[in-house]
Amino acid sequence: MTARAAAVVADVAGTTDPTHPGDGGARFPRTPPSPCGAAQVTNYDRDMPAGRRRILLVEDEAAIAEPLTESLTHEGFDLEVAGTVAAALEAVQRRLPDLILLDLMLPDGSGYEVCREIRRSSTVPIIMLTARGEETDRIIGLELGADDYVVKPFSAREVAARARAVLRRVTAAATPGGDDPLQAGDVSLDPATRTVTRAGQAIDLTRKEFDLLRLLMARAGTVVTREQLIDEVWDVNWFGSTKTLDVHVSALRRKLGEDAPAPRYLHTVRGVGFRFDPPASDAAARE
Repeated sequence: MTARAAAVVADVAGTTDPTHPGDGGARFPRTPPSPCGAAQVTNYDRDMPAGRRRILLVEDEAAIAEPLTESLTHEGFDLEVAGTVAAALEAVQRRLPDLILLDLMLPDGSGYEVCREIRRSSTVPIIMLTARGEETDRIIGLELGADDYVVKPFSAREVAARARAVLRRVTAAATPGGDDPLQAGDVSLDPATRTVTRAGQAIDLTRKEFDLLRLLMARAGTVVTREQLIDEVWDVNWFGSTKTLDVHVSALRRKLGEDAPAPRYLHTVRGVGFRFDPPASDAAARE
């Protein structure tokens, strides 16, 4: 993303005329849906670890939509853009996204209408993008069912951070038994006492090592992306080096008695993330 494009999101978004004269549709070519498979309602628990969350951006201003789409795609999201109320509702009906970024001022109506209509049948997360900073407008959006709001001008990094935070809350709320003990192979983890044992022997972990192992074990057998591990174990606004993740994974492997070239539990999925997957022999032994 160029410096000029990044500046457009932060600066042009704040100076765009919010009255948007009606033009009957979007003023730029609509971004085609990403080839993510068959059209079906998203299962948050299934798709979150995969890392490619689908966002519907409802925004008619090309100067905002285009650089924001570019930036969020770079952040690991799949984007579809709709420039009108009608196009937004049609896109949701065709395939429910994981999250909606919703501008309030649209050529053929208000984002409030979109939010109200979607909430009749879906709890998909909605973040409102608005040039209106008044408290009343924010309250209306939240009372209609919006999960969060961002006031223009905004940065693409802020939008990405808020999107991840909302998706993380949705996933956590949909995951039952979050404090239940976890068992994978001969490794046991108890969130209530924050203890970990391997083959009955206690393992001394730092707070971050424990949280990292807990997240990976809770999704044993599934790839968890580097981005999600950073967001959930560190912070959604973490902008430090991701090398800290590699350092903690290395420490976990050492404490679990792992051989990095031939790991027993913590497997690296190159370019994506990590997977906690005990060997079949461990599962067979437990049976």
